[in-house]
Amino acid sequence: MTRFKKVCVIGGAGFVGTNLCQKLADRQIPFEIIDIKQSQRFPDKYKIGDVRDLESLRETVTGDIVVNLAAVHRDDVRDKAEYERTNVKGAANIAKVCSEKNIRKIVFTSSVAVYGFAEPGTDEAGAINPFNEYGKTKYKAEEKLRAWHSSADNDLIIVRPTVIFGEGNRGNVYNLLKQIASGNFVMVGAGTNRKSMAYIGNIVAFLEKCIETDRKYAVFNYVDTPDLDMNTLVRQVREVLKGKDTVGLRLPFWIGVILGYAADGFTSLTGKKLPLSSTRVKKFCSSTAFGSAKEELDGFKTPFALQEGIDRTLKSEFVSPDPKREIFFTE
Repeated sequence: MTRFKKVCVIGGAGFVGTNLCQKLADRQIPFEIIDIKQSQRFPDKYKIGDVRDLESLRETVTGDIVVNLAAVHRDDVRDKAEYERTNVKGAANIAKVCSEKNIRKIVFTSSVAVYGFAEPGTDEAGAINPFNEYGKTKYKAEEKLRAWHSSADNDLIIVRPTVIFGEGNRGNVYNLLKQIASGNFVMVGAGTNRKSMAYIGNIVAFLEKCIETDRKYAVFNYVDTPDLDMNTLVRQVREVLKGKDTVGLRLPFWIGVILGYAADGFTSLTGKKLPLSSTRVKKFCSSTAFGSAKEELDGFKTPFALQEGIDRTLKSEFVSPDPKREIFFTE
């Protein structure tokens, strides 16, 4: 890595950012973290900064390349304008500051949410059809950064990951694994829908490759293959944790949706968030299987097989948990 003296990781105190910075630290690549929350692992590399505040970025951003991980992504955000402020305005602010400081490369984590409920196998050429504010604003952010790329001799690599999981993450995949581990899991629907996933050890290796590449512009979906359908995933998890190669109880899809809408009504009336919603039921039962050209990026190869990533996560979280492990709450 000769062209870049320092990497500025915006949103670097989160799950992906912390793991990416660990890889940079292991390779002795200089980096800084800009975030609105404290970095627990790298407090000496951290500066408080907010992508919504242009002056804040002007005061904090330095380096030769920016990795933009900052985002509002939860599907239960009540103030919908926050998606626009953070995801879109934030990207525009980053682009402006990079232009002012002559930083010529941005690596941006977008999301497969830009495709919406896409056909299985949708790749980087797929139609853009987001169904929620997160997907809509992620694509708007891409457009802001593409304008920055086109305005001068700037490099832009856009990565659209699927759901990311791994040790220490408290997101959707962890919640599913926890339900299965507790014995309270109920399969909603037929379970034949396929789910693309991304193990943290692989996505950060890919982001590192994005930092290093000489490509001027590229867009990549990030998924680990082969995809698993829900029946296969649940059976494999139950076999590791329970010694039982079965799916367990099932609930018809239509009943799950009704319960989801009931939960929506309860949340609307009381303001209390529930782990169940109609959107989450629909997302759980939909196929989110995407294609990816990630191997075309300088011959990239994943360090871990998907099943290995699942096994490592299960052992770390449920078989031999480390009470001192840093925890990241997402999604």
